[in-house]
Amino acid sequence: MSEEMTIRVNFSRPMPIFPLSGVVLLPQQVLPLHIFEERYRQMTRIALDSAGQIAMAVMKPGAESDDPTLPPIMPAVCVGQIEQHESRPDGTYNVLLRGVCRAKVLEEFRPDGERLYREAMLQPLGVESTPGEPAERLRSWIEDVLGDGPLSHLTVAEHVRELVANDEMPTGAVLELVSFAVLSDASIRYRLLSEGDADTRASILRGGLEDLGEMIERALLQRPDEWPKGCSWN
Repeated sequence: MSEEMTIRVNFSRPMPIFPLSGVVLLPQQVLPLHIFEERYRQMTRIALDSAGQIAMAVMKPGAESDDPTLPPIMPAVCVGQIEQHESRPDGTYNVLLRGVCRAKVLEEFRPDGERLYREAMLQPLGVESTPGEPAERLRSWIEDVLGDGPLSHLTVAEHVRELVANDEMPTGAVLELVSFAVLSDASIRYRLLSEGDADTRASILRGGLEDLGEMIERALLQRPDEWPKGCSWN
């Protein structure tokens, strides 16, 4: 059992699906959401009355559907646990959703009239995969590059480096944290979400960090003495 599965998820029952465009939730990440559409308000109410879990899905870019209210989604999702919620007087919700584990969609169920949102049967993805030597080496490399090099210019660099250096934090959790704290590119984040093997994710993460470091280095060469007003690396 990996670090991701400290919260029990029942994969024998359909899971509510909450699709967003370009937003990728990763395990361990906490995502603030404002729930305002009627169907998703219903979804939130029902989830809060049960296990408090929903699956965050990514809308498939450029895909069309015969029903515009049901945009096609990518096959990998992140099961999330509602950690905090605020029920507002207008019926909307503010929630904090924590990513629990990766999963893939096996079968979708359309709204049935009474249920306004879609559900899906899910299969856990990579929950038995534990980090090996490549992931451990990556952890050491990340600690180095966040302390000295282009990535040290990130506003989150010092804080993330402290967490990476904390021996009490499991490597799997550390790499998940770096993935969502440092990388903002949705395509790379989705690759990390859809990959079940921990060491393969480590390779994807390193490639994303190296690309980001090169981009920062080019920016530093173009503007070595000052950043554009109001801008920061985060």
